[in-house]
Amino acid sequence: MVSVSPAEHDALVARLRRAGCVWADDEARLLVAAAGSPGALAGLVDRRVTGEPLEYLLGWAEFCGERIGVDPGVFVPRARTALLVSAAAAVTGPAATVVELCCGSGAVTRVLARRLAAPRLLAAVDLDPMAVACARRNLAALAVPVFAGDLFDPLPAAWHGGLDLVVANAPYVPTAAIALMPPESRGYEPPAALDGGPDGLAVLRRVAAGASSWLAPGGHLVVEVGQSQVDEFRTVLTGAGLVPTVVRDDDLDATAMTACRRSAVAGGPDEN
Repeated sequence: MVSVSPAEHDALVARLRRAGCVWADDEARLLVAAAGSPGALAGLVDRRVTGEPLEYLLGWAEFCGERIGVDPGVFVPRARTALLVSAAAAVTGPAATVVELCCGSGAVTRVLARRLAAPRLLAAVDLDPMAVACARRNLAALAVPVFAGDLFDPLPAAWHGGLDLVVANAPYVPTAAIALMPPESRGYEPPAALDGGPDGLAVLRRVAAGASSWLAPGGHLVVEVGQSQVDEFRTVLTGAGLVPTVVRDDDLDATAMTACRRSAVAGGPDEN
């Protein structure tokens, strides 16, 4: 941590504020704490005012009370995704088998490991090699395997039909809306982690289709969506044989959907 005078601190806050940093005072404090020398601090501030995400400069993001390592080029966990975590924990019983798809830094899995009651299995998946490497570091202490591959493809075949929870913060921003995102997102984060196709649901449709067979009867899929996508994705989930529920948090401006795979009918075949 470099030492700065009150006047230098005020000048730093003013520069960050002019660059559009809403929480300039907090950011200034974090950057000062992260810098080892005045030169290093100047470099960090220069990068921040040009729009580079604060989390990349610090090397971590705070998420649900955890400090999650975040490498440049890896999706930065958002505060609103706390709703996804809460919704997942609410539908998952003890000794659950849990897989996170599109895991990015592994933030959701890391928090669920703390919140769930003695999960029997935790695993994470991402297609991006940079995200896989980042998640493996974040989850190493928990001995959680992180698979490299597309959605369900790299999972062991023995898990098919036996998962209690599949959770995914998959990309859901419509392609045309990417240009409207903050510069620090569209300019630095990987496009594949943001772009959900023409209506934002291209990846989520594939997640729903796969979840219908990878989940155990009574298991749940939990995803984050845009509020305007709820009706369309409800139809997708129902068509996949899942029973959807919407969870909304206005304070976080977040929407999650849980979807239960129907249990087997007593005396008859599974409804799916």
